[in-house]
Amino acid sequence: MLESELGSSPTLMLSWFSFPGFTVAHCDAGATYGLNDSPDLVNDLNEKIHDSIHDLQLPIKEYPLELKPLLYAFGFKHLSMTTIRAFLLYYLPLLEPRPPTDDDDDDDLLQDDSERPPVDLVTPFHNSLKQIAREISVVTTRRVFERIAVRRVSQRTAWKLLKDAAKSSKRKAMRGMSIPEYTYCVARTTFRAHALGVAATWVVQSVVQVYKCFIRQPDNDDDLFDEKEKLRLFARRIYSVTIKCGFSLFFASIGAGLGVLLHPVHGQWIGCILGDFAGPVVAILIFEKLQFPLEG
Repeated sequence: MLESELGSSPTLMLSWFSFPGFTVAHCDAGATYGLNDSPDLVNDLNEKIHDSIHDLQLPIKEYPLELKPLLYAFGFKHLSMTTIRAFLLYYLPLLEPRPPTDDDDDDDLLQDDSERPPVDLVTPFHNSLKQIAREISVVTTRRVFERIAVRRVSQRTAWKLLKDAAKSSKRKAMRGMSIPEYTYCVARTTFRAHALGVAATWVVQSVVQVYKCFIRQPDNDDDLFDEKEKLRLFARRIYSVTIKCGFSLFFASIGAGLGVLLHPVHGQWIGCILGDFAGPVVAILIFEKLQFPLEG
């Protein structure tokens, strides 16, 4: 009788609490039975479970990639800030008042104001233009690296390299992490997000060293070297550039991790900037102590 109720190949039958007639069975054809002379409760339950599984929307993490324009460095806002920063960097030292000394007093007695040498304004202007060109080249090279990363690496890896570290630190601040964990996560995120910028800086500085060592004509005969000496000089300078860029990336990450203790967003990018500037200085001081001075 059981075989006639369940079909040709029953696979499971259970009896609960000695209530006769209540059976749960599954056959190969997928038929189910419930209480005798009652609606098929088990079949309804199976349908509800099946519908709930289909209706369940599991969250899938997305990796939005926001590529900035390739010529972003030539935009009005960015180019204006770069120009102002470069000119202030080289012209502000000329405006610093110099305290008078005894030698200056003696010179004042010997020569008039008209005989004093004029202030050199041409050299700072040239240095400012070089700094503007260098910063524009770094930013443009980074945009190229971002597009290479989007095309050549996985979407998850590209998202980590292109992530906005300041916004990411703000999101991490809402997760209720402990201070050591929060600092470590922000430093790690900054390290990844700042890597392409440091790589672009390394490429631009390496190209500059190639020009200085192999293409530019020396100013005097003392700077004339043979090819082997040029290669050794170039190797030393590339080594110095690599060390400085590595320290810059490392200290930028540490600075961002410590800066978020003051503010999740502003502290991150301020700490990143300060660490970026402090890294090469620390590298120069350390290697001078070790008697391995870095090339300028």
